[in-house]
Order: sequence, then C-alpha cells, then structure tokens
Amino acid sequence: MSNTPHTLGEEFPGQLDAIHALKVSDSRFAKLLLDYDEVNDKIHRAETRLDAVSEEAERALRMTRLAIKDAIAEALAKAT
Repeated sequence: MSNTPHTLGEEFPGQLDAIHALKVSDSRFAKLLLDYDEVNDKIHRAETRLDAVSEEAERALRMTRLAIKDAIAEALAKAT
C-alpha cells in the first residue's frame, strides 16, 4: 500500500490545462476537484497513520476517491 498522495497531475498526466479550464468554467467540476483533494488528503493521513481509521473506513474512502476520479475523467472526456 502506497502512502504517496494521488495528485491530479499524476492521475491525469498532460491534462492539467484542461482541468484548470474546466475548473474556472464549471462550478460542478470545481466542486469535484475540491472533493477529490479532501478525500485524497484523508486517505493519505490514514495511510501514514496520522489519523486512526479502520480498514473498512479507509477502503470506503478509496472507493469514494475512485468514484470522484471517474467523474473527473468523464468530464474531461466530454470537454475534449
């Protein structure tokens, strides 16, 4: 298990300009980015044992991050 944060730049290489453009033009997309960062930070804190989280809760956070990442990918695909 990695405790390296999954930054959007790593998850969507080469798409930071498109992410920024959507962020400023689409408030729903901007909210997705905030949600992703929030969940990603919680996962990172759990993995590094800064916060005590059950395995089940950590797994649920990962599933949430994946769902948000899928929504981001879908929005990016529609925008191009």
